[in-house]
Amino acid sequence: MKRKIAILGSTGSIGTQTLDVISQHPDLFEVEILAARRSTDLLIEQARRFDAANVVICEESRYPAVAQALQDTDTKVWAGMDSLCSLVQSDRVDIVVGAMVGFSGLRPTLAALEKGKIVALANKETLVAAGSIVTSTMRKNGGVILPVDSEHSAIFQCLLAAQGNGIEKIHLTASGGPFRTWDRGSIAKAKAGDALKHPNWDMGAKVTIDSATMMNKGLEVIEAKWLFDIDVDRINVVVHPESVVHSMVEFEDGAVIAQMGCPDMRQPIGFALSFPQRISVGNRKLDFASLGSLHFEAPDLDRFPCLGLAYEAIRRGGNAPCALNSANEVAVSAYLKGLIGFYDIARICEKCLQGMNFVASPSLSDILETHSEISMIANGYID
Repeated sequence: MKRKIAILGSTGSIGTQTLDVISQHPDLFEVEILAARRSTDLLIEQARRFDAANVVICEESRYPAVAQALQDTDTKVWAGMDSLCSLVQSDRVDIVVGAMVGFSGLRPTLAALEKGKIVALANKETLVAAGSIVTSTMRKNGGVILPVDSEHSAIFQCLLAAQGNGIEKIHLTASGGPFRTWDRGSIAKAKAGDALKHPNWDMGAKVTIDSATMMNKGLEVIEAKWLFDIDVDRINVVVHPESVVHSMVEFEDGAVIAQMGCPDMRQPIGFALSFPQRISVGNRKLDFASLGSLHFEAPDLDRFPCLGLAYEAIRRGGNAPCALNSANEVAVSAYLKGLIGFYDIARICEKCLQGMNFVASPSLSDILETHSEISMIANGYID
């Protein structure tokens, strides 16, 4: 039986790579739902190419254009987040790929988990903002989260060899981004165009900026805490510029198991879609003889303060990670538009953490309110 796939954020980096994997294995997968926020032209093209049963354009004003363009097909066209949340709960959906950018991925992910779906999760902000709520919803309804983030997929793959043995520590690897070797003064002057030149990975703009600030790694620390039910003090970050070792798990006897591969998101995507099998995804294979040396170093929290802020937020707990995530989304958007400087991202995030209304055990309404409040406050800090 083919697995029917819903791709939330089909026009983004993860979404398009997911469709590339699906195109290589039409005998294994078929597209049930494609959803995008506003990229109508690409969404229409994808719907036609993959004969999608349903498409959702979340920005409702763009619905007429999509509906008209697909009126000669059998594809049903829907608009808005409410429609998407309803569709992912359909019995016709086997796997939901959560690839929407930012806080917007929370509601449809929760909707899918409420129906016990398998969620291949690439949207780390969902667990960052509402980790306790998401994981409890998953457990209550028999849902499954399979990580798509390369680092968390690597940890998951390493843990398959654990055989029930206790974990001593998780080591999340970080590329260091485009500014790994820059001094603080030079980084302070960096424009968005500089920050978008990631040395190893092909990612969307928001994630690429997060990589440059190392906020991305901080969000992954928070995500790992919820995915693997491990104390944050046992999650270590190590900079590994080659991006060959995607992450490692250390056990009580000192043994370390690492997952390695060329930097290509199609591998973790393919593993999540086909689990527990492995499938070919057309990616480049490692040539160990030509690798030469692999390097590892500690992160510099002075040059990359966002990583420290993420540790601070998850240690504080409650709605603090949500506040950090919301402030970061606003700040990164402003930086991409040239409205603020590089280190203003960390400045805005820190101010929002300091001034937030803390809730120790937030409900979903608390999380939604925190996101709204912090987004407004963060916008107020933009010069």
